[in-house]
Amino acid sequence: MRSLISKLVYAVTAIGLGFASQATGAEPITLENYLLGYTYESRIAMKASSKQAIDWLEDGKAVLVDIRFAEEQQAWGTGFGLKIPLNELPKRLAELPKDKIIVTACPHKDRATIAMVYLRTQGFDARYLSDGLLGLMENLRGDEAKYFMELLPKGQP
Repeated sequence: MRSLISKLVYAVTAIGLGFASQATGAEPITLENYLLGYTYESRIAMKASSKQAIDWLEDGKAVLVDIRFAEEQQAWGTGFGLKIPLNELPKRLAELPKDKIIVTACPHKDRATIAMVYLRTQGFDARYLSDGLLGLMENLRGDEAKYFMELLPKGQP
């Protein structure tokens, strides 16, 4: 079972590597067209490091979307960002701003990659957090956490 899940995650990640350049605030596109637009540049543009995401969040250019299951969010959550479980994402697209970068996040990056792929096919400029929530929390420790929370734009989810 685990190898089947690993293969699925690998396949979705491989698919996700291909289609970043076409889905940046545009109209929804088919998965096929997204794949046909794959370039090396789009592979780079689909990722965001924690440091990049922190800068974008502080500047109000991005929104973090925690796509873990609700129970995971309750057990270990962030004090910022939107909480939209992956299995609710298609029904909750209206909650996402089209004029900001959507950074999808989970502890590692498997589900965040799936969410990024889906959002890009829906016309969002989406990136996945390449070092996951674990990497983000590593960069938001102590004084950095205080500084970050003070810099978040007012009304930032």
